[in-house]
Amino acid sequence: MMAEKFRVGLSADFRNADGSPTFRDFDLTPLKQDPRVEMVFLESENVISSRQFEAIDALILLAHRFDRSSVPKSGRLGVIARFGVGYDTVDVKACTDAGIALVITPESVRRPVAVSIITLMLALTGKLPLKEKLTRAGAAGFSQRGAHMGVGLVERTFGSLGVGNIGAEALRLAKVFDMKLIAHDPFADAALMAQLGVELVGIEELFRRSDILSISCPLSDATRHMVNAERLALMKPTSYLINTARGPIVDQKALVKVLQERRIAGAGLDVLEQEPPELDDPILALDNVILTPHALCWTDQCFAHQGALDIQAVLEYSDGRVPTGTIVNRAVLDSRAWTERMSALCVRLGM
Repeated sequence: MMAEKFRVGLSADFRNADGSPTFRDFDLTPLKQDPRVEMVFLESENVISSRQFEAIDALILLAHRFDRSSVPKSGRLGVIARFGVGYDTVDVKACTDAGIALVITPESVRRPVAVSIITLMLALTGKLPLKEKLTRAGAAGFSQRGAHMGVGLVERTFGSLGVGNIGAEALRLAKVFDMKLIAHDPFADAALMAQLGVELVGIEELFRRSDILSISCPLSDATRHMVNAERLALMKPTSYLINTARGPIVDQKALVKVLQERRIAGAGLDVLEQEPPELDDPILALDNVILTPHALCWTDQCFAHQGALDIQAVLEYSDGRVPTGTIVNRAVLDSRAWTERMSALCVRLGM
């Protein structure tokens, strides 16, 4: 008797309306060429319904949401491989309760997001948008260039709110510019910080001292609006705020007010509280903020790496092995539900 296929579901947003791939650098060849695997594109739903997972063993998830209502009754879904590092679109507790392992790919975004932070820092301090505009104005613009000096970085203070995978890499890159490095993170690896020459400080001190303040912490109940009016008021009028993490970490209304009143020099934001923003959102009218559509780190290399790691995770699971990637809810591996699911998988696939 032939063993069943291992069924991998991909969220609908990996495919355009005409059936073409959304991201051509996400190479699906390993799934297509594995004779044991059947690949299925799911229907488009903001919150994916449980009916779509009844006969799915593993999910590769892009932007759609997975919550408690998404958990299938069949008990077959065993792994969710989130495309990227953020997992605020996934109900982690629901996954753990159901014996589903949630895998993310932090290594794939470590350098690309850190490079995005440095890109925004250089664009802000070099006044790149303004100087590009002056150049397009011809002689009239060139005549004004002396009034718009950039900001040198040597001995300036680069501060990071969060020093995990991405935050530590951004600090490592900032060190090249001979900057002073400070950070706040209650979970910081003190030995690594010492190795990088980073001074760990309290959160208020971080806001007061930073010339460039970069946000590199995950979104949670504890970090939502962590960057609020009170903390923004501590920043220097010459300082810049950069956010490449998650929009709701910043109270955007408070930030807009600070930027409108020129109480900080500017901001570089790859993320917003609402994405996409409404066209009348006041942040879009500001000339002292650089905005990118939560995609500044999107490169061919980044997406190829993310996709390869996600496919590796689901194929390891198809072999009856625990994925070697970063499992968010690692405690699930000790649960009875996970053990039973692995056993059932091995029986069903004839392993």
